Amino acid sequence: MMKKTVNLFLAIFLITFLSCNQNSKENNNVDAIYFGGDILTMEGDSAVYAESVAIKDGKIVFVGSKDDAEKMKGEFTLMKDLQGKTLLPGFIDAHSHVSMTGLQAASANLLPAPDGNGNSIDSLIAITKRWVADNPDATTKVGWIVGFGYDESQLKEKRNPVATDLDKISTTLPVIFIHQSGHLGAINHKAMEVLGLNKDTKDPAGGVYRRLPGGTELSGALEENAFFMTLPALLSKLTQDDQDYLLAQGQKLYASFGFTTAQDGRTMPAGVNTFIKAANEKSLIIDIVSYPDLLVGSSVLKEPWLSKDYNNHFRIGGVKMNLDGSPQGKTVYLTKPYKVVPSGQPENYRGYPTFQDDEVIKNVDKAFENKWQLITHCGGDAAADQFIKAVRLAEDKYGKADRRTVLIHAHTVRDDQLDSMKVLGIIPSFFSMHTYYWGDWHVSETMGKERAFFMSPTRSAYKKGILFTEHHDAPVAFPDALRVLDATVNRVSRTGAIIGPDERVSPYVGLLAITRWAAYQYFEENRKGSIKDGKLADFVILEENPLKVDPLTIHSIKISETIKEGKTIFKKN
Repeated sequence: MMKKTVNLFLAIFLITFLSCNQNSKENNNVDAIYFGGDILTMEGDSAVYAESVAIKDGKIVFVGSKDDAEKMKGEFTLMKDLQGKTLLPGFIDAHSHVSMTGLQAASANLLPAPDGNGNSIDSLIAITKRWVADNPDATTKVGWIVGFGYDESQLKEKRNPVATDLDKISTTLPVIFIHQSGHLGAINHKAMEVLGLNKDTKDPAGGVYRRLPGGTELSGALEENAFFMTLPALLSKLTQDDQDYLLAQGQKLYASFGFTTAQDGRTMPAGVNTFIKAANEKSLIIDIVSYPDLLVGSSVLKEPWLSKDYNNHFRIGGVKMNLDGSPQGKTVYLTKPYKVVPSGQPENYRGYPTFQDDEVIKNVDKAFENKWQLITHCGGDAAADQFIKAVRLAEDKYGKADRRTVLIHAHTVRDDQLDSMKVLGIIPSFFSMHTYYWGDWHVSETMGKERAFFMSPTRSAYKKGILFTEHHDAPVAFPDALRVLDATVNRVSRTGAIIGPDERVSPYVGLLAITRWAAYQYFEENRKGSIKDGKLADFVILEENPLKVDPLTIHSIKISETIKEGKTIFKKN
């Protein structure tokens, strides 16, 4: 009897032990192992490659040899052979407007070549008429005709469209064209009627209603705050379902270009509510960081959304402020006049600020007092002067801290301003794509050769030891990570001119600016930006290695697959 009892206990023990051991093995089994291509970790100051990467539950659990990775292989582990392709950490968007990117996708495409066919005013009219014919439901529902992406610097006429041009599309429905920069626009006479605009309408602070030559009649062209004030009449027509759809379309576009994290800069309260709704419904496929407008969006800066941690892929990272306009539209605030001033402006015209100095100081102080991360649009060096002064005063008042304040665009920052930014810990997020899209225009029209060649001075910043990021500012340009990298590395314009050869950086440094350094900008360097044990399994697979091709061909590299926390969110057909 005793022998039978002992045997029974022994059997139970062995079954329990083997079961626990088996469960332990299953728990150690990884979900997927990537191998068979260039795995660029972005961990070093120069290129570091790994033979394989293993992931489990959306995180990286091993980086190293394939033999060691295979020790973690289980029955259900997926073996992901890259077949010679290149795996990198998912691209991180340092600045854009993901919600507005959806609006762009749902509007008439007025972009000039190579992204569209809007190269003359006649073509803009024809494109929009075709869009109206192809989208009757959208036009009827919204009640406005919308075109997105025109750029007078690329138009044959070299001028902004005006109301009489847009009247050729419709005289019974309001028509609005949104400039590629997002800082200017044009409306027809029906839109003026709907908005209550006439010759007696005063220019708002920080904006201009352009007038017909020699008179007071409005031309229909709008700058900065005059343009921004027209948008509520359009956006108010969008239902919640419309906004949900636009957000979904925007996310898909970002994923198709390899982005696993995106920004929505200068979000309005209604936009924040749309993101929260999407997060609660678990419909976000990428991480989205929102920066509500400092002046009108502070009411939404509440937990749990105002956080360094995501809630179903959404969080509020801080606040945004806007200090001037667009260099290609000649509205950024410069210390020296534009090379060719806009029609009707004096010879010493140098753009204008959104706010006067005392208002900038007050607003920056508010952000520092509340410990909100502050990102600020500064296109011109005079606007950058305003911002640097305000940050210095706020830091003197509240002391040094790890704030990671960001100066967005930094188109025309001077060398002495870079020195000040380093001392103050201000991160420049450059928009080097300007050298491709508008480099020729900046040389001939806005700044002249000397200033244009120093715009987005990435090499100078790098040599000073300043961590910088790079962005695309979608919908100003497509969220095309490889075009961002190409411009940062090559600085080649549409016509093939090199805009500032001394400010070019290596492809590896360019990649840092859209991976590891961008993660740092967001306080996310411990979970994103490189391929390292413990970080999120956010990856992009490229068909070629940007470090091993002719740099001039970087822009043509194709995205093969985008992976967010181990799940494929885009795959090339």
